[in-house]
Amino acid sequence: MKVPSFSTTSDFILLRLFKHTGPHLFLFMVVLTMAMASFMGNAIMLLLIYWDPRLHTPMYFLLSQLSLMDVMLVATIVPKMAADYLTGKKSISPAGCGLQIFFYLTVGGGECFLLAAMSSDRYVAVCHPLRYPVLMSWQLCLRMTLGSWFLGAADGLMQAAATLSLPFCSTREINHFFCEAPMLVRLACADTSVFENVMYICCVLMLLVPFSLILTSYSFILFALLQMHSREARKKAFATCSSHLAVVGLFYGASIFIYMRPKSYRSASHDKVVSAF
Repeated sequence: MKVPSFSTTSDFILLRLFKHTGPHLFLFMVVLTMAMASFMGNAIMLLLIYWDPRLHTPMYFLLSQLSLMDVMLVATIVPKMAADYLTGKKSISPAGCGLQIFFYLTVGGGECFLLAAMSSDRYVAVCHPLRYPVLMSWQLCLRMTLGSWFLGAADGLMQAAATLSLPFCSTREINHFFCEAPMLVRLACADTSVFENVMYICCVLMLLVPFSLILTSYSFILFALLQMHSREARKKAFATCSSHLAVVGLFYGASIFIYMRPKSYRSASHDKVVSAF
């Protein structure tokens, strides 16, 4: 039996998303421009909600937390990716890799539950508008927000600690543009089947439980819309929910494609593209 050789350096190597060619340079600039626009847009959203007293409502507070998560997501991945591409550097330390895994999963997992909380807020606003101040109290809003951050952080800490505790072979090349737990598991020189199954179950629960709550909320909203006789009321309710539905579709579509496919159908190149998307 061949004994695996271990690397003399502890750093990992990120294989990046783009190559140094003309078309890839153009794509890199497009992605970087979109990331900067996302960062600035969400940062401005946070400042506006903080400064304008009229926006100090549960709905806008939840929206500010979503913007904060998106700002953190961009800050966790894009600066390192851009610096590596521009300088030609590919290495990342285990500590840096662990921090990327932790913050990425904290924000990603937290966003799953926060989107579910926002769908509950939209359900109350559309189906019980007169009781909205009572049902969607600040106390409940803060509990849902803190719960979203806590569940995301717990998942991130668990997966980062478990992944970095694995023994790695001499090949420390991560076929991705940032550190992601499933990619690191592939490099381990040990039987990771139990850990992979646990990680898969955690990902399914983190995605399906909030998604089920979102579907339930919007089922009630759809039923309420069908009962409305006023066309203007239906338009207003749809405008209230449409942007949130678009975010849910983009976020869950990409996440389900990456994390809920069987291992035999997974492709590193496809995962990189969808992660960037």
